[in-house]
Amino acid sequence: MSQDEGLASWVELEGCYNFRDLGGYRTGDGRRFRTGRVFRSDGLQHLTERDLERLSGEIGLGTVIDLRSHQEVEDVGRGAIAERATILHIPLFPGAASGGAGNRGALEGIADMGDLYFMMLGFAQEPIARVVRVLADSEAPVVFHCAAGKDRTGVISAVLLSLVGVPRETIIADYALSRRNIDLINARLNSADSYQRIMDDLPEGAYDADPTCMESFLQRVDGTHGSMQGWAEGAGLGAEVRERLQERLLD
Repeated sequence: MSQDEGLASWVELEGCYNFRDLGGYRTGDGRRFRTGRVFRSDGLQHLTERDLERLSGEIGLGTVIDLRSHQEVEDVGRGAIAERATILHIPLFPGAASGGAGNRGALEGIADMGDLYFMMLGFAQEPIARVVRVLADSEAPVVFHCAAGKDRTGVISAVLLSLVGVPRETIIADYALSRRNIDLINARLNSADSYQRIMDDLPEGAYDADPTCMESFLQRVDGTHGSMQGWAEGAGLGAEVRERLQERLLD
């Protein structure tokens, strides 16, 4: 693994461009997110045999949470990871990716990616809450992923890190790390006709990971719900779930 100073550890894989360990982040009260427990990633369908050996052997990956739509899975597949780990398909947008084609009505009034992320939090409240419960209860290492590993995956990361007490500036910096390989990520998306159509429907900034979008998203959460904890309460994620998250994930 390679580490950006003070930020997440990258897992260098041949078939992924945005696979990283959320471990290592510090909470506001000085605790540390344990390494090797929760990972975030872009699509896993291009993993090589060497990648698969590393994930199943060195990392011991047990569960893959696939946030992509049914159509995405049908179009581009899951790859051989489905033979090495338990797949939990929890689409945030069952009809299409990231609220794009097939969910156009949901995009009315969406000006930028920060707006889109806030819309996700309401539109996909139930599946997001389910993902959080899986992360709270899983014994083996887990990765959650979408296509680019920055939008749906970025919202889940922001929710998770907020609920265990990681400071806002760290959450924003973690989101912006997707810029490291953004050209490779975008080229892969653009190589598939289905993703080209979806990206055309998304707001300006969809091909970037601009930290101001994550900042505006978190500000809207505070303005509407008081905090991410306030949103979680409304989503049925009570104190006992947050306590399990902290017990499992924090040193």
